[in-house]
Amino acid sequence: MATHLDLEEQEQLDQLKHFWKTYGNFISWALIVVMSGFAAWNGYGYWQRTQSTKASALFDEVERAATTGDMSRLERSLGDMKDKFGSTLYAQQAALLAAKSFQDKDKVDQAKAALTWVSENASDESYSQIARLRLIALLLQAKSYDEALKQLAKPVALPLTPLAADLRGDVLQSQGKTQEAIAAYSESWQKMDEANEYRRLIEAKLNALGVDPKSSAGVSK
Repeated sequence: MATHLDLEEQEQLDQLKHFWKTYGNFISWALIVVMSGFAAWNGYGYWQRTQSTKASALFDEVERAATTGDMSRLERSLGDMKDKFGSTLYAQQAALLAAKSFQDKDKVDQAKAALTWVSENASDESYSQIARLRLIALLLQAKSYDEALKQLAKPVALPLTPLAADLRGDVLQSQGKTQEAIAAYSESWQKMDEANEYRRLIEAKLNALGVDPKSSAGVSK
C-alpha cells in the first residue's frame, strides 16, 4: 500500500515538474505583472495623497503671503506651486488668489500672468473660464481692447455667457461702438437670471444708452 502511494505521489510530482517546466516562466511573469500593477496602483494612490498634502501646505504659504501683502514672497510661492504642483486644483486656486492680490497692489502684469496661466493650464474648465473672464476685465482696464475681444471670442460655459456678453458690451462701448455694445448688453440682460441683482446694473447701462430692455422691442426710449 505504501509503495502504491509512493508511486502515485511520485507520478503526481513528475506531472507537476513537467507542468512547471512548460508553464512556469509564463506563470511567474504573469504574477510579476499582476503584483507590479497592484503595487503601482497603491504607490500611485500614496503619491497622490502625498502630492495633495504638499500642495496644500504650499497653498497655505501662498495664502499667507497674499494676506500679509508680501508680493515678493507671493511670487516665489506661486512659482513653486506652478512648478511642483501645477496639475492640482490647489495651484489653480493659488493663482486666482495671487492674481487678486497682485491686482490690489497695482501689479497688473503679474496679475495678468497668473490669470493667463490658469486660463491656459487649469485642469478644471470652470477655473479656466473664470480666470479668462477676470483676465478680460484686466485687459479692459488696461485699454487692451483687441486682446480682450480675442479672449471673448472663445466659448464659455452657459452659466457664464451673460457675464461674457456684459464684458463684451463694456469693451465695445469703450471703443465707441455704441450699437454693438447695446446688442451685447441686451444679450446679457436677456440671458441673466431675473433674480440676479447684477441684471439691474446691465439694465442701467442700457438705460444710459437710451434703451429700455423691458420694452417689447428693446428700442431707444
